[in-house]
Order: sequence, then C-alpha cells, then structure tokens
Amino acid sequence: MGTKMYYPDELVEEVRMKNDIVDVVSGYVRIQKKGSSYFGLCPFHNEKSPSFSVSPNKQMYYCFGCGAGGNVFTFIMEYENYSFPEAIKLLADRAGVNLPEVEYNEEARKKESRRAKLLEINKEAARYFYYQLRSEKGQVGFRYLHGRELSDETIKKFGLGFANVTSDDLVKYLKSKGYEDKLILESGLASFDEKFGLHDKFWNRVMFPIQDSNHKVIGFGGRVMGDGRPKYLNSPETMIFDKSRNLYGLNFARTSRAGNIILCEGYMDVIAMHQAGFNQAAASLGTAFTAGQANLLRRYVKEVVLAYDSDGAGVMAALRAIGILKEVGLTGKVLNLEPYKDPDEFIKNKGKEAFELRIKQAENSFFFELRMLKRDYDLNDPEAKTRFHREIAKKLCSFSEDVERENYIEAVAEKYHIGYESLRKLVLSYAAQTGLASPAVRPKSGIQTRKDPEENKKKPQKLLLTWVVEEPKVYPKIKKYISPEDFTEDLYKKVAQKLFADFESGTVSPAAIVSLFTDEEEQREVAEVFNTKLPRLETKAEQEKAFHDIVLAVKRSSLEYFSSRLGGDISALNQVIEGKKALEELSKTHISLD
Repeated sequence: MGTKMYYPDELVEEVRMKNDIVDVVSGYVRIQKKGSSYFGLCPFHNEKSPSFSVSPNKQMYYCFGCGAGGNVFTFIMEYENYSFPEAIKLLADRAGVNLPEVEYNEEARKKESRRAKLLEINKEAARYFYYQLRSEKGQVGFRYLHGRELSDETIKKFGLGFANVTSDDLVKYLKSKGYEDKLILESGLASFDEKFGLHDKFWNRVMFPIQDSNHKVIGFGGRVMGDGRPKYLNSPETMIFDKSRNLYGLNFARTSRAGNIILCEGYMDVIAMHQAGFNQAAASLGTAFTAGQANLLRRYVKEVVLAYDSDGAGVMAALRAIGILKEVGLTGKVLNLEPYKDPDEFIKNKGKEAFELRIKQAENSFFFELRMLKRDYDLNDPEAKTRFHREIAKKLCSFSEDVERENYIEAVAEKYHIGYESLRKLVLSYAAQTGLASPAVRPKSGIQTRKDPEENKKKPQKLLLTWVVEEPKVYPKIKKYISPEDFTEDLYKKVAQKLFADFESGTVSPAAIVSLFTDEEEQREVAEVFNTKLPRLETKAEQEKAFHDIVLAVKRSSLEYFSSRLGGDISALNQVIEGKKALEELSKTHISLD
C-alpha cells in the first residue's frame, strides 16, 4: 500500500526521523553493538546465530540470513503485520507527532485494508459466540465452564462463548450481516468442501476468543463438548493471526504489575490463574514456544516463570523454552507443580496462597536443566558421575560473560559437591575446544564471481551503492565516471538517482530512500542493496584495488547494456561513446580512498 495515499512525504519523513531505528527495534528484539551496527537474532525467521543487523547510520535493518530489511516503517509493518497507516500512527504517537485526522479515518482504512475487515469479522463472530453461550442452546457450554469453577465475571472478562451443534449457524449469521463468502473463508471461521459447501469451522464447542496485545480479536480456540476430536481446535493462521507471535492472555498480562509473566500451556490454565488473582499468566497457542513469542514477552518483563504441565511432554517443552528465553536475554524460572498436573489443578486443590509460595520458590532455569539431566546418570557409579560432570561443564560454557560463568561454576560446585578448581579447569578446557575457529578466508578482489551471469552483473552495482553509503568520501572520486544511468537494473537506477542527488545537496538518508518504494518486496531489495557485504580486506592497497575493480565492472556492464540497445537509439549511442571514453580513462586512473 502506498504511503502517498495517506500522508505527505514531509510528514512521513518527520515521523521516520523522530523514531530512531535502534530504539524502536530494541523494544522488540535484543540487539548488541558490534562495530558501527547492532546485531541480534532475526525475529522473522528461526536462527541460532545472530544475522539480523540494525544500522544507526543508515537507519535501516537487514537480515543476512533471510533477506528481511527496510526502514523503521517496514519493520513495524512486518513485525506487527500492520498496514502503512497503522505503522505510521504507532510511530507518530511514539514520537509525539500529530497526524491529520482527515487523512486517517475508519472509512479509508476499511476500504484499503483487508486486515481491518478481518478484525471486524472476528469481532462480530466473538459477539455471536458470546450471545450463543447465554442462549438455550449454549447451556451445555455454560454448565461445562461452571463445572470448571469459572465465575460469570471471569467468563465475561475473557469473552467466552459457544458454537452451536449445527454446523452453519455462524456462516448464516455473518452472511446476514453482509459479509461475503470469500472473507468468511479467509477469516478461518469457515471451511469449504464439495459436499457441504461453506460451513462453520467451529461447532459444539466452548469458544475462547484470542486477542492480540491491543485487545483485538484475531482468532479463536474451541474446546469440544463430549469426546469429539480434536479436543481443542484453533483458528488457522491468517493475515491477522500469527500463532508464533501472539500469546493467549497477554492483552491482560502485559499490564500486570507482578514483575514477571507466568507462561503455561492451555487456555484454562491462563483463565484459572487470572481468576485466582495471578493476572500475569499467558499461554502459547497450541504450538511450541517460539522466539517471536519470547521477543514479545521481552517488551514487558525481564523474567518468565514456566508453569508447564509436570508430565514428560511438559518437561521437554520447558527445556526448549528455557533455551529460547536465554537467547533473547530473558531470565527463566521453572514452577514445580507436583503432585498436580497443571496450574488449574494445583489452584483448585491447594489454593491461591500455596500457588503464590510455589512462584516464590520457582527454580533457576539452569539448575532445572541440570536436575533433568541428572536423571539420566547413576551418581553412585564413578564413571556415570564423571560423564554427568562433563555434561555440566559443557553447559557452563554457554555463559559468555566471565562474571556470570564464574558465579555459576561456584554455585554448581557447591550444589553437586564438585571441587571448584576441578570444575573450573574442565569448563575452560571445553571452552577452548569449542572456541577454536578456522581463520576467515579474505578475498583479494572486490568481486566474488558466481555461476549466474545476471547476478555477476548486479553484484558490482550493489557493492558500489553499499560502499558509497558506508564511505561517503568516495562519492566525489567516482561521480566523474559513474552516473545513475550506469545502473542497468531499474530499481538500482532509481536508488542511485536519489542517492546521487542527495550527495549533491549534502543530505544523504538511505532510510528515506526506502520510503520512496511502496511495495514490500521492493523495500526488502533496497535494504539488501544498502547492506551488501563488502570485501574484508586488510591493507589499503587491497581496498583500493577492490574498489577500482567494482567501479570498472559497473562501467563495463553499463557499456555492454547500452551497446546491445544500439540501432536508431541516439541516447544509447551517446551513452556508449561517453562510456568508452570514461572506461578507458578509468582503467588507467588510480582511485585513492583517502
């Protein structure tokens, strides 16, 4: 969606300039400074080593792993799944910039944004389910919820509802409200097959509306009445419902003042905890806990207490979650629910005070990992005991900070009766083994060729644009030889036109150039253009040779391009004549990088 449809360019630029990308992104992703940029784990794909970079100079982000990239608007649109008007509204509010109301009205959004329509239909469905629970047909659902000891107040707070036994009630209702079949299907509220046509996805179920952190209904979970399968059914993923980046109950938990968030497995656990006064409870949505969900939690708290089921699957889920929490910089603790299976069961049997005490006694996640590990070893057997101590030492290597690692070595040595020095030596020995890395191979030329001839033509153009942005002092040295016309890729040419004009006026802003492109794919490509990996070279002579190679390659490719378009095209002929002269001069000229 184009930005110009809604706001003038000057206003867009003002909002962008007042929202530093490092500040904004660090509210969502844990990033650490390395050189002139910041790095962290990419929120848009699963990765174990950080390849997501944020540049304060360029005011852009780029992931070298998956290629996601752009400016602060692109980030909010991609992360929050927002339309442009929603992204600029969020960032304008953040920076205290007043937006003209006339430009941003409900009618325009409904017209332009599919997302708004999906939110609207989900809200309507939530109302319908809520009403059904209170009708005669919904009494079976009401009895079930009361049987689970939920109060009317709690049922109302979570907007719980009921889907009737008949399988087309909701579809009929939504059609009567004027919603077309295509949208009903897209919302995930209905399914389609040849036999039954368009019919309800949820029927004979107690319904749990799933809300995003701003209380907007984005999907549903449904618990079947009786013994049907599956027991719990969730909405499919849609434009507004991404399970990996949302948590059930977070809309309430994020405003809790408890100082932590309790993470559990199911809807009923969350609701039971909230009813007992633990408003910081949330749950992942029928999927394994993800890095996206961890980053979401990181916005609100520094500590997460895991209250997963105390069975084998719950322990495995807790161990996975601990690793993910650690990666995003959150402290993890583990709640001991034994002898009960889950928080709901525990609270019903032991009450609020006992649960409160268990939270205070929650186990440090590292010690929980060691306790689970210990179960695999017979500590009466010296050989098994030694293997266990080795595994402990390997795990202690995961602490990169010296002080933290030393503190844990000390605590573990005491807890498991291991000599402090012996354990420390073992840790250092494993750290040395795992830290041996082969030296990086440094290219001696500026351009690394690939088999793809098209890519070989594009690469120098990308390298040159990145280099000029990274080292603005080189622009005056190349402008005699290189013009925007030499960038034969249409997108690169547009970028070069704006960039070179900015250099001439003295105001260079790569992030502002991203805003010129309205298509998300184009924005990613522009971000890639400005984040091409430059050759890693040690000496000044190598750097100058590499730069010269790149400039020559761009000029040569340009000459080939215009030569292939000769015929009656006078402008192509002029370009070729000028190009030949410039190429000849360039090949003999030394370009200093001082």
